[in-house]
Amino acid sequence: MDVDVIVVGAGLAGLAAAHELTAAGKSVALVDQENPANLGGQAWWSFGGLFFVGSPEQKRARITDSVELAWRDWSNSAGFDRLGAGAEDEWAVKWARAYVEFAAGEKRSWLSGLGLRWLPFAGWAERGDLRADGHGNSVPRFHVTWGTGTGVVAPFAAAALEAAGTGRLRFHHRHRVDELIVEAGAVAGVRGVLLAADDSARGVSSNRDVVGDFELRAQAVIVTTGGIGANHDLVREYWPARLGTPPASMITGVPAYVDGRMLGIAESAGVRLVNRDRMWHYVEGVRNWNPIWPGHGIRILSAPSPMWFDALGRRLPAPYFPSYDTLGTLKYLRSTGHDHSWFVLSQRIIEKEFALSGSEQNPDVTAGDRRGFLKERILGKGAPAPVEAFKRHGADFVVADTLDELVAGMNKLTEQPLLDAGLLRTQIEARDSQIANKVTKDAQVQGIHNSRRYLGDRIGRTAAPHRILDPAAGPLIGVKLHILTRKTLGGIQTDLDSRALGADGAPIPGLYAAGEVAGFGGGGVHGYNALEGTFLGGCLFSGRAAGRHAAASL
Repeated sequence: MDVDVIVVGAGLAGLAAAHELTAAGKSVALVDQENPANLGGQAWWSFGGLFFVGSPEQKRARITDSVELAWRDWSNSAGFDRLGAGAEDEWAVKWARAYVEFAAGEKRSWLSGLGLRWLPFAGWAERGDLRADGHGNSVPRFHVTWGTGTGVVAPFAAAALEAAGTGRLRFHHRHRVDELIVEAGAVAGVRGVLLAADDSARGVSSNRDVVGDFELRAQAVIVTTGGIGANHDLVREYWPARLGTPPASMITGVPAYVDGRMLGIAESAGVRLVNRDRMWHYVEGVRNWNPIWPGHGIRILSAPSPMWFDALGRRLPAPYFPSYDTLGTLKYLRSTGHDHSWFVLSQRIIEKEFALSGSEQNPDVTAGDRRGFLKERILGKGAPAPVEAFKRHGADFVVADTLDELVAGMNKLTEQPLLDAGLLRTQIEARDSQIANKVTKDAQVQGIHNSRRYLGDRIGRTAAPHRILDPAAGPLIGVKLHILTRKTLGGIQTDLDSRALGADGAPIPGLYAAGEVAGFGGGGVHGYNALEGTFLGGCLFSGRAAGRHAAASL
């Protein structure tokens, strides 16, 4: 044996597993196809949102939450329907319940003990489909970490580097795994190729030039290699019919190395893959004006005020409003025959409501600059600097003083002029007519009022209701929105110890899987729908389980 355990993938799940293993005195080989600059993987680029239940931030805002309410929301959203012994959701349901209890229990104290801290108000993501027994969060549960994704990764990366310094962990960068070694029915190591050195910056696509091969052996292997978000061919191959036809055009929300290769490699070794038709892509994507990886897209995180129109200028019906129902909106938009849609809003809305997903798009939070955050996001005038940069430089943003000018500019961003200014004006004026009173029949305006009843949204996220066509609130802004690939919700089926299961449903000796490659636990802990803030947490929870069980078993 070269080491006790091989961890394939140096993202958050792999780092969490390595943390548990080295803390237990085990030796670890951390294998990754990218260079050292990419330690932390996809999680490093994230906004750093974590799902907590019954948190101090919720209680401070007089938000009542409980395991029972959170589990009801999770179950209604997940819609687990592949049930029974040996079925695809058999372990996913168990993982989901365990994760909700974790989010209401030791998750907070565990991460606090590692130095993590959170913004003072929880965000209200995925507000749902407007049904009490349907998809969505009944209350705000999205807790942004000071430091964003870099802050979540930091203690685990530091632990790995410290372990490397003491010899308990060895990094194997630029090692691409092509095979799991299976002997006598057990996984005994990995084989692959050495890739040529590449000093590209974090996230930049690296070369795939082969300069040698390698083999490593261990008592256990933990696979934590992420999903398929950068592999559009795989996204289209497994695109579910329930979401309509796959888009011809998409932008990419993850680095190019999120390629899904290890899913096929694991399957070839006898691993059971489940729920591959479940995936999570956003519909509020914009092309990055300063891209890092190919097709680099950024998601707009908006509160409920922008009006949303399809490619032909027809207002989206309830509940397809910003921040409500990601996959419901995706399914609806796939029925329109076009791959893009539009936000129309005012300058007053963009200043209060627009945020951009990603650590690099939130430098104040990433740096832990509390004073800067307060000055720019709460007390300052204008939109946050990264949002203003997109408004000035982004290829998908149009700014104009009048609606006619705005629509003319929006039509220049498509091959044919699909929008009619008169049609948009009629719909916007109808919505604006509902602003004068606090009571309204417009469901989106009702949502704005509901949002502002929550202190966190009123202070920092939701603009005071106003007429979009009010010149005093201008200028007007149109944003062309693309489908943004992101998360894989299915993958390697695992039991509650993150042991990978074979075709017969039994654990494969010596093999574990964690993070996105395992559907964040059990082969699909989210079912069909995510509640947000659960992806990083799923990597941590499943990676921790894998590391702890592997350490205890050796």
